[in-house]
Amino acid sequence: MDYSSSGVDIDAGNETVRRIKSLARSTFTSGVISEIGSFGGLFHIGAEGLRDPVLVASADGVGTKLKVAFLADRHDTVGIDLVNHCVNDILVQGARPLFFLDYLATGRLSAAVAEKIVAGIAQGCRENGCALLGGETAEMPGFYADGEYDLAGFIVGAVEKDRVIDGRTLARGDALVGLTSSGLHTNGYSLARRIVFDRLRLGVESTVPGLGGTVADLLLVPHRGYRRVIEPIIERRLAKGLAHITGGGITDNLPRIIPEGLGARIMTSAWDVPPIFRFLQNAGEVPDKDMRRTFNMGIGLIVACAASDVEEVLRLLEQYGERATVIGELIPGEGVVYVS
Repeated sequence: MDYSSSGVDIDAGNETVRRIKSLARSTFTSGVISEIGSFGGLFHIGAEGLRDPVLVASADGVGTKLKVAFLADRHDTVGIDLVNHCVNDILVQGARPLFFLDYLATGRLSAAVAEKIVAGIAQGCRENGCALLGGETAEMPGFYADGEYDLAGFIVGAVEKDRVIDGRTLARGDALVGLTSSGLHTNGYSLARRIVFDRLRLGVESTVPGLGGTVADLLLVPHRGYRRVIEPIIERRLAKGLAHITGGGITDNLPRIIPEGLGARIMTSAWDVPPIFRFLQNAGEVPDKDMRRTFNMGIGLIVACAASDVEEVLRLLEQYGERATVIGELIPGEGVVYVS
């Protein structure tokens, strides 16, 4: 017996590394001082010119959105999902991304599929000015079904210590400005898949009337990245708090940045909920409460700012073509209250 007969193809692993080296190198910034293939990636934080830097780190995955990618045999967008999700998670604390690491695990390694996945990761890193510093590709026969894989990402960013955004100064009457999402992002797919594939018996190439695309087109829209539109607001210190709306929706994510004794009033009539969410709710007969705790409902990020700064925040966002709107305010109490 040998390793190959056990299901692990070392040659396929080497071919994968060969294919992705140039993709990773295309993301390198001035802080990178190592090459792909080292045991560890080296990054010189001094190259960022920060006076008193605080490192901000986060890890995440793509979740069961991967199941849709498997069914559609589309693997070039899940890497973008992964990077944007991770970047947004540190962006809301005021940090800019420095470097990114990925973990790809599969039962039988396909160099061609791995290349598509990493190409998406590299694209996301380039768009966010973040170096793809390294990663791990694991071939684990018998652990994953044929054609399936798991994907995780790890990001490290930095922010000046006196510019960390943590919501500590938020107060009653502060405004909540909502930025649009691009769709489901990377959350709620376990419910969405049950509705679309199990209840409605649709396939990935089925079209949904009124939604303008196939099921795969609609469910694989990449998770939106907000760095470009939010950084001018961060630089001008207009954001007292920022919330990335992921699993748990506004209901569970907004309270993560609000000080004790304060809650939020959200005006549901302030924005138009995208048709994909209405379609899922109607087809699955999902109660409003469950929709709001499962999906972002069209709001992917919230800026909490002083009411006196709202006009300036909206003006800055409009410069980037952002269709933002005031969706609520902070009130005494706890949790999120929805009003029409």
